[in-house]
Amino acid sequence: MDDRLERAPVGVLEASTDGTVLDSNERARTLIDAADPAGATLAEVFPRSVDGTLVTAFEGESVTEMEFEEYYPGPDRWFAVSIVALDEGGAVYLRDVTERRRERRSLERLRQERKRTELIDDVRSDILAALVNATSREEIAETICRGLGETDLYEFAWVGERDVGGDDLAVRAVAGETGDIFGAVRDAVGDETVTTPEERAVRSGQLQAVQPLTDSAAVPKSVRRAGFADGVQSALHIPVVYGPNVHGVVGVYASGTEAFSERERASFETLGEVAGFAITAVRNRNLLLSDSVAEITFELGDGSLLARLSRTLDSTLKLEGMVPQADDALLCFVSVEGDGIGRIDRETERMEPIDRTRVIDESESGGTVELTIRGSTPLLAISSLGGTVRRASFDDGAGRLVVDLPPDGDVRRIVDTVGREYDAEFVSKTERKRSVTTAREFRDELDDRLTQRQRVVLQTAYFADYFESPRGSTAEEVAASLDITGSTLLHHLRAAQRKLLDAYLDGQGRTSESG
Repeated sequence: MDDRLERAPVGVLEASTDGTVLDSNERARTLIDAADPAGATLAEVFPRSVDGTLVTAFEGESVTEMEFEEYYPGPDRWFAVSIVALDEGGAVYLRDVTERRRERRSLERLRQERKRTELIDDVRSDILAALVNATSREEIAETICRGLGETDLYEFAWVGERDVGGDDLAVRAVAGETGDIFGAVRDAVGDETVTTPEERAVRSGQLQAVQPLTDSAAVPKSVRRAGFADGVQSALHIPVVYGPNVHGVVGVYASGTEAFSERERASFETLGEVAGFAITAVRNRNLLLSDSVAEITFELGDGSLLARLSRTLDSTLKLEGMVPQADDALLCFVSVEGDGIGRIDRETERMEPIDRTRVIDESESGGTVELTIRGSTPLLAISSLGGTVRRASFDDGAGRLVVDLPPDGDVRRIVDTVGREYDAEFVSKTERKRSVTTAREFRDELDDRLTQRQRVVLQTAYFADYFESPRGSTAEEVAASLDITGSTLLHHLRAAQRKLLDAYLDGQGRTSESG
């Protein structure tokens, strides 16, 4: 082989017509990992590929000229091969094109992932838009299942809701090509000897992804076996959450082994949160529009933060109002009877769930304090489950909680949840009629006009005695409670007050008598 071929940047092999290697350059020997291939056949020294195209070029009476690219599993490389016929044999030219192939494959994967993400975003947007108008939990579950299970993206989807009295899941809705695997999932959920990813999602409140499904020890064997038979290879389990409460789970099953990217998982996490919000909103709407309510009374013991605080302060505490915040935080406005108000800062420093304390007003007989409480509490749980706290008082380490619930709502579920998770004792349940009044119509209309942010700002300012004279809180103090600026607070307050006046004065005209 002449010097130019020996120094060539591509691999060169010279072979006879029958495929016996006659000569090679160093680059070729490196690519095929052969110290001295001379005398051996191409079939013996060249890496094997699935199609074996190289060998076929030397099977006839003369060498067949061709160019091709093939993958060779042995060295895990892609080679571009050119075969040129010579007078007595042929020359084989080799180039390693592995990186180019991998870059092309990566670009194609990114292109496909972007296209898939766009489709998923469209599906999610359609589902979220439909959830806004849902009027029942059944409709919410069916909307989610149809939106996910009846697309080409996934095989099927199902929604499970927590049973009364525990974390067991009851099937609320299912849609798509369920095959045998859904039956296996349903049976596994009811089997106390195994734990499914759906159950783990409910108990932890965290999204659970399983891919490939058939190789995961986290999935019961019966589900893996059915998934293999149906060609289902990935699953995502999305907790339906609102605040500290997990209402249920959405299970989504797909055919690909890597069907759920990190971006998709984040998108589905949002879907679970919106579904949880929608369920809570339906419950609140049912309570608001109901002509009667179920009044539930609980007794609370030392498991209640405010009950413990009442004993520490040796004072009677009454809940005057509360405003749920983001990140499981709750603003509680509490009246304190007696001289305990003077020790409130010192005593609450020892109570980790209380993140912030601010005295709104103080007198010899007591005062009012604003408490920022983080974490799960019965007060926040009742709010996120669709109930309304009517009264709450605490004295000497015990408390009494009176809650309004829609009579056709999940009274038993909420009673059980609050009793089980917060050591609250159920005392009584009574039905109370509510007359349809102008005041109710006024509140309904105003509630429709206010944005969520305006409602939160207005409630917080009201409970913080911002509207009292003299004021119990300054604008800066109220703004600090909401973690916003004073100017933003005043902007929302003015907008909310204008809507309040519009609703109150609507139809009365704007003229006034002079005189």
